Amino acid sequence: MSGKSKLESEPWTDPDDAPEWTEDHFRGAAIYVGGKLVRPALGTWTNPLGRPKSENPKKQVTLRLDPDVIEKFRATGKGWQSRINAELRKALGI
Repeated sequence: MSGKSKLESEPWTDPDDAPEWTEDHFRGAAIYVGGKLVRPALGTWTNPLGRPKSENPKKQVTLRLDPDVIEKFRATGKGWQSRINAELRKALGI
C-alpha cells in the first residue's frame, strides 16, 4: 500500500479544544424538528448572523444580452455584473 491513509494525513483535534458557542451562534444555528430542517443556519461560524442587510438591496432579474457584450464585461474580471449596473446607471443619468 503506497501513500498515507486519510486518518494518518489529517491531524487529530481534541474536541475539548472546540471554541465556545455564543448566543449569536445559537441564534444562527440550523433548526431541525424530528430530523426535518425547519430553518437553515444563518451566516457562518465567524459571521453568525450573515451579511448586514442593505438599505437599498439589489433585485435579481433575468436579462438577455448579446454574447459579445457579456464576453467583454466578463473579460474585465471579477465584479463584471456590478460594472454592467454602473454603465446602465451612467447611460440613464442616475
